[in-house]
Amino acid sequence: MRRAEPPPALAAWLRRFRRPARAYTLIPFWFWNDELDEAEIRRQIDDFEAHGVHGFVVHARIGLPESIPFMSERFLHFARIAVEHAARRGMVVHLYDEGMYPSGSACGQVVAANPAHAARCLIRRAVPDGVEPALEPGENLVSVARLPDGRRIAVLDAPSHGKIRGVHFGQDDGEPGQPLAADLLNPEATASFIRLVHERYYAALRPHFGRTVRAIFTDEPDMLGRGHRPDARPWTTGLETWLSRRLGVEVVPRLPELSLDLRPDSAAFRAEVARAVQERLGETFYAPLSRWCAAHGVALTGHPSGPGDIGALRYFQIPGQDIVWRYVEPGKPSALEGPQSTTAKCGASAALHLGRPRNGDEAFGAYGWSFTYEEMRWLTDWLIVRGVDLIWPHAFYYSVRGPRRDERPPDVGPNNTWWGRYRDYADYARRLCALVATGRPRAPIAILGRPDDLPWRAARACFEGQRDFHYLETGHLRDGSARVGRGGIAIRGVRYAALIVEEPGRLDDGTLRALEPLVLAGRVVAYGGAAPPGWAAASTPEALRGWLRARVPPDIVLDPPDPGLRYRHMRQAGLEVFLLFNEGESPLAGRVRLPGTPGARWLVDTRTCEARRAAPGGEVPLSLAPHATLLIVCCPGA
Repeated sequence: MRRAEPPPALAAWLRRFRRPARAYTLIPFWFWNDELDEAEIRRQIDDFEAHGVHGFVVHARIGLPESIPFMSERFLHFARIAVEHAARRGMVVHLYDEGMYPSGSACGQVVAANPAHAARCLIRRAVPDGVEPALEPGENLVSVARLPDGRRIAVLDAPSHGKIRGVHFGQDDGEPGQPLAADLLNPEATASFIRLVHERYYAALRPHFGRTVRAIFTDEPDMLGRGHRPDARPWTTGLETWLSRRLGVEVVPRLPELSLDLRPDSAAFRAEVARAVQERLGETFYAPLSRWCAAHGVALTGHPSGPGDIGALRYFQIPGQDIVWRYVEPGKPSALEGPQSTTAKCGASAALHLGRPRNGDEAFGAYGWSFTYEEMRWLTDWLIVRGVDLIWPHAFYYSVRGPRRDERPPDVGPNNTWWGRYRDYADYARRLCALVATGRPRAPIAILGRPDDLPWRAARACFEGQRDFHYLETGHLRDGSARVGRGGIAIRGVRYAALIVEEPGRLDDGTLRALEPLVLAGRVVAYGGAAPPGWAAASTPEALRGWLRARVPPDIVLDPPDPGLRYRHMRQAGLEVFLLFNEGESPLAGRVRLPGTPGARWLVDTRTCEARRAAPGGEVPLSLAPHATLLIVCCPGA
């Protein structure tokens, strides 16, 4: 029997799927961690390209010799060599903004330029009666308070003593040369950081900005720095005045409550202050970087420090997150449980609701030398099926000489045993990243998230019941970018017919008022917690899925049900495309129905790109091995 020929629309789509643009390439962190050499830089770039990798992140890393200080003329010379060679090859370059991380200190140069720009914190210290608080160098007295038990404490604005990891041996955690972290809540420190890093990069690489150099990567900024003094709260001098204006209440008398429960609402006050401080970080650090990048033709990219920090992503032209340290592994509950399980949907949801063209994930870092090729492919699919369309592999090592091989391993590229077959993986990842980046997702369910906290229990219930969703951050309700009506929520051309809310008791009055039309329409459900008056409630995954079925028809039904199937439904070039991923450890067999999606069904192998037409009828037989992917493409009118 002759194989059916794809109709013209599908044939054109298949050609694009097989050969996506190079812009959708993997963009690995390239650890510059040894003595650099021009010829070796060019050789490694050529090797990347020969293995299907058409981009890289220039990333100064520990092991870089002291003769090549971060952002020195010598360092920038090698950056020019790399970028110019990439330009000749038509490759993409991202510039890492720190030496080494977390970002914001220019490998200690911000503090070296002005010691007043070192990271600060709020601490408390016991003060005996009749004694003036003793101040150590750099400390400022904010207030003295008497606690209900009679003790006196001083609240102090003080250096945090936080550091970052540097790029030379002797500058790692706990070592004497470790660079001091900068005060990210101080706009003057951020301006110094931009002068020391961004402006220097621009001066050295200006012809390539917006062309070969597409983005600057900022990495998990930390207001306190690593190894900071205990019991510290992020702070900057004068923050109490700013907080009082922002919160509309005099905060100084309540500062002891940042560490102690002195009133029934102390925990709520702490949470309110923490949110405000995160907003301050956005204003003093992320926003200036974002404006600078936009003005210079590149994207601010990278990721904040927390896995659920979706609010900070509004400043990123390419929002991102990371998955490292084996926080997520195949066959483990971590794939669906805990804050780290939300990272992929965090970046993907932010990009969708902010109108950003891409979102990325820094992946595989510190998984150890036991990390396998199969695990790498599984994690790639885990990310992509959740909507990630740019992957920064962590990392390709310039050198694995001596102790370098064990600095946050593994090398997931040239220095690994799988490099000989990497081209197949790189081409596969590029195809799927292009597919997800250019497809319009069709998920009519939203889960409400706070700026720094995304619920995972409701997400798990949706994943295991094949109900795709996005996280909607409360900030979109407050700023009006999400329009709420009885028919649902509309934002950036996306419409949600149902909203899931975990712990609605933690919502502020403004958010509750914004949701009232949706509540009256019966389109909001409280999951796993007490429901406000008039709200629907679901206490179990089964109850939640039942509530959703009654309000939002499913777009994919698996018979028999299997909790291991993940999917992403996209519209692309007039076709309806379903990416399926068997995330589980057992073979998946059954039949798939796609209710409400017209057209002939074609099954497309994600690795060979071969297409075959499914037998006519409403169901598609499905046989999917563990960790395998498959595309179902529906051609309306065919």
